[in-house]
Amino acid sequence: MLFTTSQIAGWIGEFVWPFMRIGAMLMVMPVFGGRLVPARVRVLMAVVLAAVMLPVIPPVPAVDPLSAEAVAIAVQQLLIGLVMGFMLQLVFSALVIGGHAIAMSMGLGFASMVDPQNGVNVPVIGQYYVTLATLLFLALDGHLVLISVLAESFHQLPIAAHGLSRDVFWTLANWGTRMFAGGILIAVPALIALMLTNIAFGVVSRAAPQLNVFGVGFPVTLTFGFVVIYLTLSNLLPQFQTLLTDAFTLLSSLEAG
Repeated sequence: MLFTTSQIAGWIGEFVWPFMRIGAMLMVMPVFGGRLVPARVRVLMAVVLAAVMLPVIPPVPAVDPLSAEAVAIAVQQLLIGLVMGFMLQLVFSALVIGGHAIAMSMGLGFASMVDPQNGVNVPVIGQYYVTLATLLFLALDGHLVLISVLAESFHQLPIAAHGLSRDVFWTLANWGTRMFAGGILIAVPALIALMLTNIAFGVVSRAAPQLNVFGVGFPVTLTFGFVVIYLTLSNLLPQFQTLLTDAFTLLSSLEAG
């Protein structure tokens, strides 16, 4: 059986372009995009997902794989995947911000560790929150919802030379502000409690100047900080779930230009 060049080009496009979108997202998204998951494993995951999604992906444009239009389509798929992964990455960055704010308030601003996912130094409290968020993401079937949103994206943003609209990039910038707000909301209960503790030590230092506030206050603030973190863990799940739901809703509403 002989196959024409157009048939071969069509088969290549049906697999390669979805693979580019899926692979780009897996390279930058949290949980699967960090250094904990080897690049070869992520590539294999992208190949498997692209093969599984082939039946639900709309027909792709029949263009020459070596033409300028094919290059434009490939660039657009990479860009769409990077935007989707980056939006999810911002959700986990909100937890790092909240953990950093708490660590600074309880005197652990100097205590940092290497994030095994990104290879950068983050506060230990922030890394603790990210670890909890990763477990919550998997426990809430976030990976399954992500696959569903990814499959739907091929209908919302079909494979073509034109990609994301300009409004998407403004939405992405506004989502960055949502990251900071979400981080502060996660940290607010602990920040208020630790602020009241510091105010109490300020009053004590005025009432008893001979008391070594720094020597007594640091271990008390540190201990109280861990107690507050334990008591406010119940606030982490609804805040993280809200951020994750908003992120998936935003991904589902992306439109082509």
